[in-house]
Amino acid sequence: MNTFELDSTYIANTYARFNLELVSGKGCILKDKDGKEYIDLASGIAVNSFGACDDEWINAVTNQLSLIAHTSNLYYTSPCAKLAKLLCEKTGLKKVFFSNSGAEANECAIKAARQYGIQNKGEEYYNIVTLVNSFHGRTITTLSATGQDVFHKHFTPMTEGFVYAEANNINSLREAVTKNKCCGIMFEVVQGEGGVLPLEKSFVEEIKKLAKENDLVIVVDEVQTGNGRCGKMYGYMNYGLEPDVVTTAKGLGGGLPIGATLLGGKAENIFEPGMNGSTFGGNPVCCAGAISIVERIDDKLLNEVCEKSEYIINELKNAEGVKNITGMGLMLGIETEKDASEVINKCMEMGVLVIKAKNKVRLLPPLNIPKDKLVEAISILKNALKN
Repeated sequence: MNTFELDSTYIANTYARFNLELVSGKGCILKDKDGKEYIDLASGIAVNSFGACDDEWINAVTNQLSLIAHTSNLYYTSPCAKLAKLLCEKTGLKKVFFSNSGAEANECAIKAARQYGIQNKGEEYYNIVTLVNSFHGRTITTLSATGQDVFHKHFTPMTEGFVYAEANNINSLREAVTKNKCCGIMFEVVQGEGGVLPLEKSFVEEIKKLAKENDLVIVVDEVQTGNGRCGKMYGYMNYGLEPDVVTTAKGLGGGLPIGATLLGGKAENIFEPGMNGSTFGGNPVCCAGAISIVERIDDKLLNEVCEKSEYIINELKNAEGVKNITGMGLMLGIETEKDASEVINKCMEMGVLVIKAKNKVRLLPPLNIPKDKLVEAISILKNALKN
C-alpha cells in the first residue's frame, strides 16, 4: 500500500487532509513525493519558526541526541534549565512549567488560576472567563475553555467552570466577571482558529482593569501568537500587558513537541512539588531545539517580521478577490470573495501552501522566509484570489 492507503487503513479518521504527501524540505521550500516544490506559507501551523531543516536547529537537536535524549523530571538537565532562564529573561515572568503541547500548557494555566482562587478567594471562586470564538486545545478541559459550541457537541458533559464573554465587547466581559465567582480571565490576543481576529486595545485595557478590581489571574494563550509570530516575542507585548500566566507551544519547539507555561505576578509561586507534572515535559532534546529558536528571536528578526507583514498587507488589501485582511505580524487572515478552500487548492496547484481559519485563507509563513520567495508566493496567491 502507498502512504495514502496506509493512512486510510490505519490512522483514525480525524483529519481532512489535502491530497498531498510531503517528503522533504529546506527553509520555506517543501517537496512532495513527485519532486514538486512548494513555497510554504503555513509552517506546520506556526510551528516551523525557521522553516524546514533549519541548520542551527538540526545541530542543536542532534548534539543533544548524542548526549542524552530523556531522563524524566526526577533529575536535572541543562537544556531544560537554560530554556526556562531564556524565557523568563525575555518576558519578565519568573517560573516555567514545561509540557508537550499547547493544550497541556493551557491545562497548567487553568490549574494555576484555580489554585490562586482557592488560596486567595475561596473554593467557590473557580470560574475562568474565556472569550466566544476562542480556541485553547483539544483536551476535554481546554475544549471546555474554548468558546465555540462546534467543539463541544461530541464530548459532553464538558468541564464546568468556564464563562464566555464576547471578544471586544466590554459590557459582555464586565457582566461575565461580576455575575460569576471568578479566579481568572484567559484569552488569545489574536484568535487564531477563530478567524485570525485581534483583540482591540481598549478591550485588553478593560481586562487589566477588571482583573485588578476583582483580583483575577490574567492568562494569555500564546500557543499560536507567540515566539515572534506577531512582531514581538509574545503577542501580548503589543498591548502593554503584564500577564500573570503565559502559555506557549507551536513555534517554540521549531518542529519538536513542547509546551511551556510561564508564571509570574499572582501565579509565580502557586505550585508546590507534586501539584503538577509531565513525563516528557522539559525533554532535553526538545528544549535544546527550543533554545536554538528562542536565542535567535531578536530585534532584527522581529523588525523583519513586521516589515514582511506590512508588505503582505499592502499587496493584498486592494487586490482582486480580497474582502478584508485581519491579524498581526506573520499571522494573517484573508477574507476572500471566492470560497477559501478554492483559493487554497488553486495555490497548491501553483506551488504555494496556505491554510484555512474559519472562512479565511490563513498565512503563517516561516519568520525568516526570504523576501524574494515571499514576493513570489504573494504573486501566486493574488492570482489564485482572482474571480
